[in-house]
Amino acid sequence: MHRRLIVPSALAASLMLAIPASAADYGPGSPGIGDPYYPASGNGGYDVSHYDLRLKYQPRTDLLEGTATIIATTTQNLSRFNLDLGLEVSEVRVNGRKAEFTATGDHELEVTPASPLAKNRAVSVVVRYAGKPSELKIGGWTAWHRTPDGGVAAQEPDSAVWWFPSNDHPLDKATFDVSVAVPDGTQAISNGVLQSQSSRLGWTRYNWRSDKPQATYLATLAVGKFDITTDKTDKGLPVLNAYSKDLGGNAGAARASIERTAEVAEWLEEVFGPYPFNALGGYVPNVTSGYALETQTRPFYSPRQFVNGANVSVVVHELAHQWYGDSVSVDRWKDIWINEGFARYSQWLWSEKEGEGTAQELADYVYATRGADDPFWTVKPGDPGPDKQFDIAVYDRGALALQALRNEIGDEDFFAVLKGWPAEHAYGNAKVSDFVTYAERVSGKPLAGLFDTWLYQPSKPAAPAAGESRIARSQAAAEPDQPTSWKKIAATNTIHDHGEHHHEHEHGLGH
Repeated sequence: MHRRLIVPSALAASLMLAIPASAADYGPGSPGIGDPYYPASGNGGYDVSHYDLRLKYQPRTDLLEGTATIIATTTQNLSRFNLDLGLEVSEVRVNGRKAEFTATGDHELEVTPASPLAKNRAVSVVVRYAGKPSELKIGGWTAWHRTPDGGVAAQEPDSAVWWFPSNDHPLDKATFDVSVAVPDGTQAISNGVLQSQSSRLGWTRYNWRSDKPQATYLATLAVGKFDITTDKTDKGLPVLNAYSKDLGGNAGAARASIERTAEVAEWLEEVFGPYPFNALGGYVPNVTSGYALETQTRPFYSPRQFVNGANVSVVVHELAHQWYGDSVSVDRWKDIWINEGFARYSQWLWSEKEGEGTAQELADYVYATRGADDPFWTVKPGDPGPDKQFDIAVYDRGALALQALRNEIGDEDFFAVLKGWPAEHAYGNAKVSDFVTYAERVSGKPLAGLFDTWLYQPSKPAAPAAGESRIARSQAAAEPDQPTSWKKIAATNTIHDHGEHHHEHEHGLGH
């Protein structure tokens, strides 16, 4: 994806001689942050603390015009640096001065400031850009949903490239102000709290603020015509839900699910500790996709999640991610289990709370109904590979690992771990190995073997290992009864939504 310039060694040596020593200390930031799953994702040489996005979007033509102000700190002496963006750029300024820029690869914007940037210095970058996001395809796919009345950015592992310049990897989280002007009668939905809105000359501007660190793929933008409900929780958090006016037969079921957001969040606080952000909500645009996504403070839900009626289980999943995935984010994408295993297990705990099947019964059912020759067991949730990152095994086998842990260390320590982990790593990033170490510290037990069995072995744990973890204890008995909640949970992972790109969920559940 990145073009490399090969300079013959003799020429390189002579070029080095011509460069003053002080300038030689400055070099380009890397065009990737160093994630082996996605080498082109993110960039090196700087760390972003804040994005200020001032946008104008015309639903009729899909034209997005933007001015992004990025506040960052250099982490090395920089001669130039990259941003991730696919739209066309007209001007870049660094620390107020015009900078040279060029587009390279699929989505790299290479910026050369007027003067080199010293390490550990505050930097402001202003990028003016425009384009039609629906016309931008990278590797044949797009994260931008065109709708009858607007457009939506929501996808994993990448979506920012379609609508703002960024350091596009979860390792570089930042706060966001998103200001969007749209034609009167149309709304713009984003993350966090709606600070204000005002109308002038036929355009309405919506100003949103997300004041806790947020990964770029968790930033969302939805423009369209929505019915909006607002409320406040007992603790005063604003709740804002938005439903496309054109959901048809799915409208009632969507509302019956998402209007329970505050209730679900209150229950999750009992399991995972205090809610980590400044707002709650969800939105359902008129898109044809089938998945949901844990966009920070305001999850995205496809209407097809509700085609069979209300399903609170998907709301549980996406809100659980606010702790596991959003507040505590992956260090590298191979650590996806610390997002998805826990979000799935939260659905099992909700089932337990609702009297529709305990987590143990759900674990037994998964184990018993997946034969040893099922490819399910060849996926390693602890490092599934980029092509299996959202495989059903990362969810169900990932949740099995948590039930095995619960059985090993007991409920008191297990729930202390579930609550303590997001507090210990709040607003940061973590690896699977960090979780193993944390669980060992809380429980006082060696757990590496247990996690190796359930997360890293490419085969079904044999009866002895499963028995030790008290999973499917009666293997000689008939297949266990299907828990009542099974179909509701399965409905969140059988809505296939292939076609747009190979990273998209094979089973449609909220990333």
